[in-house]
Amino acid sequence: MTSHRQPALFAGHGSPMYAIEPNRYTATWAALGKSLPRPDAVLVISAHWVTRGVWLTAMPKPKTIHDFGGFPPELFEIQYPALGSPALADRVKELLDIPVVLEEYEWGIDHGAWSVLKYLYPQADIPVVQLSLDGSLSASEHYALAKKLRPLRDENILILSSGNVVHNLGTMHWEDDAQPYAWATEFNDFFVSEIHANHHDALIHWERFGEAAHSSIPTSEHYWPALYTLALQEEGEQAKVLINGIEMGSIGMLTFSIQ
Repeated sequence: MTSHRQPALFAGHGSPMYAIEPNRYTATWAALGKSLPRPDAVLVISAHWVTRGVWLTAMPKPKTIHDFGGFPPELFEIQYPALGSPALADRVKELLDIPVVLEEYEWGIDHGAWSVLKYLYPQADIPVVQLSLDGSLSASEHYALAKKLRPLRDENILILSSGNVVHNLGTMHWEDDAQPYAWATEFNDFFVSEIHANHHDALIHWERFGEAAHSSIPTSEHYWPALYTLALQEEGEQAKVLINGIEMGSIGMLTFSIQ
């Protein structure tokens, strides 16, 4: 490993309310931001930007996207005024070597990104570029695409993926003390054991795990970002679980790094 290689991160971002209600997860993100080597920019893969084809934010000043509804007004007032990086967007496009849309007007930094970034880098003083998830790709294709991004880590770019390994909104409970469903714990534990064993293929083909997997992943967009982080693992590196837990019965808060 070179001295300037950035780790790759996956954060289970959970409820948007965490942006205004700090907790043990947000405390871990805040501590992580203080301990990481300072990157030149951040590339974020968020579960909340699913597109036809691959898109990148390429504007110099991305707006803060409040892509949710039914929450308190103070959540909509949050701004994360980080600059963008058209140069990083061009570099990502070069590495992916596929047709990529450089988006300059309609999108920005969505809550899957800023709800974590506001704790990692509260001064919003590091440029941010978002990479979308192509909804037409399979899990294997997302993993293969993500591998092309590996050189960025040695160019002092932090790659942050944001989603939830377990994410079933249809079964969640808003109570703070809601106990995890057995299937949520089962699949979460399976995921953790497989990243520690470097068994990426089992996680790419998660549906083979059976009923617990399908209950945990009724739709794939919140799971795919975890595969982007795993795909960035180089030989000799290991996954490190930074924090774990399942909130509201069926929302996994697993955060892990590759370094």
